[in-house]
Amino acid sequence: MASIQQLPSGMWRARVRRRGHATLTKSFSRKLDADAWARRVESEQERGAWRDEQDLTGSFADLLDQYTRDVLPGKKSATVVKYHVARLRADLGRLPLRALDRAVLAEWRDARLRSVASATVNRELSTLGSVLTWARKDLDLPIEHVVSAIRRPAQGRARDRRLEGDEERRLLAALKDHTGQVNGSKRTGAYRVGTRNPWMRPLVLLALETAMRQGELLSLVWENVDLAAQTAHLEDTKNGESRTVPLSSRAVAVLEALPPRSSGMDERVFPVTAQAVKLAWKRATKRAGLEDLHFHDLRHEATSRLAEKLPNLIELAAVTGHKDLRMLKRYYHPRATDLAKKLG
Repeated sequence: MASIQQLPSGMWRARVRRRGHATLTKSFSRKLDADAWARRVESEQERGAWRDEQDLTGSFADLLDQYTRDVLPGKKSATVVKYHVARLRADLGRLPLRALDRAVLAEWRDARLRSVASATVNRELSTLGSVLTWARKDLDLPIEHVVSAIRRPAQGRARDRRLEGDEERRLLAALKDHTGQVNGSKRTGAYRVGTRNPWMRPLVLLALETAMRQGELLSLVWENVDLAAQTAHLEDTKNGESRTVPLSSRAVAVLEALPPRSSGMDERVFPVTAQAVKLAWKRATKRAGLEDLHFHDLRHEATSRLAEKLPNLIELAAVTGHKDLRMLKRYYHPRATDLAKKLG
């Protein structure tokens, strides 16, 4: 079955779908040419004489490289997606495009599941799907969207990691720059321990007070912070909408205590990179002896704490930025003991 559609650019796109064949698309400057091409393809497919006009022998690595150059810089999630692209390139990049079939991807999926969580594989598959959709729509490659043809791994149980016991105290101590006694095979005596990064401790404290995502905290600029009104405005968030986050008195104190800015400094409240935060977090949690604690778990912890102050879910969602209350429920993890106290 053939369909002809005019694109916003004024070009005409012809699409031919036929059982047993990959969906084919091609763009033309004239509708007449698009109609003629579609009729010819249908006729040749019916006679069994059709051969692809476009070459799919190029490597998947080349396609991923082009996607990285042309598409990735404009995506808000570029920092994360580039890791997915790198993994796909390492595992599948050597293959020609025409070899990306359902069997190959199913085998790759099963191999990945033996080393990473199902959520990670699903995110990588979503990136792969985005790459193939772009190749089909923007490059007019007659490539199948094989991702939709394979079974997705079952979504793993949502993380419910919260800070327990003295874990918060240990984490904050590990993020404080101070001297301490070190005993080990390489060195013994009084050494400077903790993190030398002056932004990490206030970054963590503000995350616990506001439930802001790491990316939101790192993109926050002083121009959008009003300490008198106790608000921080986020221009661009994960869900694509701006929001203004109310600041508690403790959050305001954290911001007021940040190192003074000098003329010409980065206007961001936390002028550090995501990579620097990642490395500092890894070292700090190791020093504090905290297992399986991710920075994003602070958002879970903060959301659960805020829920005790804001039992109205609409108000809570306005603070955390959740558009879907079902997603908010994944982040809200009240302790059973706390709920029991409320019951009396």
